[in-house]
Order: sequence, then C-alpha cells, then structure tokens
Amino acid sequence: MFNTIFPKIHKEGYKFLAISILATFIILFFSKFLGLIFILITVWVYYFFRDPERYCINDDSYLVSPADGLITDISEKSGPEELRLENTTFTKISVFMNVFNCHVNRVPSSGKIEEIYYKPGKFFNASLDKASEENERNYFKVKLNNGEEIIIVQIAGLIARRIVCEVEQGQELKQGDRIGMIRFGSRVDIYFKNKKVLAKLGQNVVAGESLLAFE
Repeated sequence: MFNTIFPKIHKEGYKFLAISILATFIILFFSKFLGLIFILITVWVYYFFRDPERYCINDDSYLVSPADGLITDISEKSGPEELRLENTTFTKISVFMNVFNCHVNRVPSSGKIEEIYYKPGKFFNASLDKASEENERNYFKVKLNNGEEIIIVQIAGLIARRIVCEVEQGQELKQGDRIGMIRFGSRVDIYFKNKKVLAKLGQNVVAGESLLAFE
C-alpha cells in the first residue's frame, strides 16, 4: 500500500522535485493561495517522475507496451528512414503519454540493442502524425531472441524538452526492462512484423504489462 501511494521516482525527477519544493516554501511566505497551488504542482512533479515496478508476462512470443498511455494509431507504415528501413513495411503502434502518465519506457520483448540513433527536432504535439517526422526523437533497433527486429521510437512532445536514454548499443535486455524516459508529454512508437495485433485503437495501456501483439 505504501509503495502505491508513495512510489519511487526516477532519478531524473530529483532536481525537479527539489526545485518545486524550494519554490513552494518561498512562495508560502508571501501567499498561502499561491503556496497551495505550488504544493499541488509539487505533488504532480513527484507523480510525473514515478517509476513503479511492473510485472511482465515474461513470454517473448508477446510484445508488451513500451509506454503507459493511449493507443492513438495502429497502421501499416514504412520503417524509419533514419535506420535505413524506409523500404520495409511494418505494423506500427503509437502510444501517446499525457502529462499524468508514467513516462518511464520499457522494451517490449527480450533482445539485444543493435542500434541507437538520436535525432534533434521540433516540439509539435506528440499526438500529431507529423511528430513522427519532425519532433526530437530517439530510435532503438532491437534484435529479438527469435532473430526478428523491432523498432522503438521515443518522440518528444509539445512540452517535453529532453529524451533520456538509459541503455547502450550492444546491451542485452529482458522483456519489460527500462530503456529510458521522456520528460513531460510525449509518445512512443513501436514497429514490428510477423505478429498479430492484440491492442485496440483508443485503448489505455501500461508499460511492461499490457499486451500489444503475439506470434
């Protein structure tokens, strides 16, 4: 119960929480009303950076969601040209994270990070399709244990200003392991082939737990 009410937070949140707490104490000296607003902001900052444990299915015949949020797109798309996959067709699922979702991202299936590519960009609303082509983003090419490849793309949003990557090229990961986070509203896309989609458009999903597709 305690961990549910007071979950641990991601290390990226420490400085933001400290700044928010300090600002709250200062403002309380001048205005109780504004101080109350900053108390609420501090609570939001704490929960935005929450990093709860997740309980994965541990079955690599399934892909679990890489992010908490709302599924806004399920479609057939060409792969990212940044990874030289523009001539390959994939199934793409997009998960939009609003400012109240947990923003820690996870790998959908066990495998090895073959390539990481970061591309700076703009900050359009992450729910828009053009965000996939113009926003700041980070690409992961993951070779699964069955030999297939999936692509995970972290896309910064209208408010987000930094993508945090916590893994390295060549690193072996287990299904549900953390790969990083995006600070504030954003989106994660996953590209895959040869799997049947389980997820539904408009579905709310949980990173590391919700099932998106299976062999």
